[in-house]
Amino acid sequence: MLVLTRLINETIMIGDSIEITIVDVRGDKVRVGITAPNSVPVHRKEVYLAIKQANVEAAQADAAAADQLAKVGDLLKKKGPEGESKGKSGAS
Repeated sequence: MLVLTRLINETIMIGDSIEITIVDVRGDKVRVGITAPNSVPVHRKEVYLAIKQANVEAAQADAAAADQLAKVGDLLKKKGPEGESKGKSGAS
């Protein structure tokens, strides 16, 4: 980890397009301003972790839903166009 000392209104550059500016310092709290391209998501770590967890849960829910849809599809394949079972008919 790189540790830098900055004063209020001083900036740190990350690459050519991300600027981190110290906006204010009050006690043990530091306000930071971040300028970054729209293509770069910027979140507090706790928000980032919550988003990541929500994405994992959504992917798991999507997988479960896909399994259920596959089962319904299998059932529909076994039935005829009007809900009749395919295969041998009961009439002789």
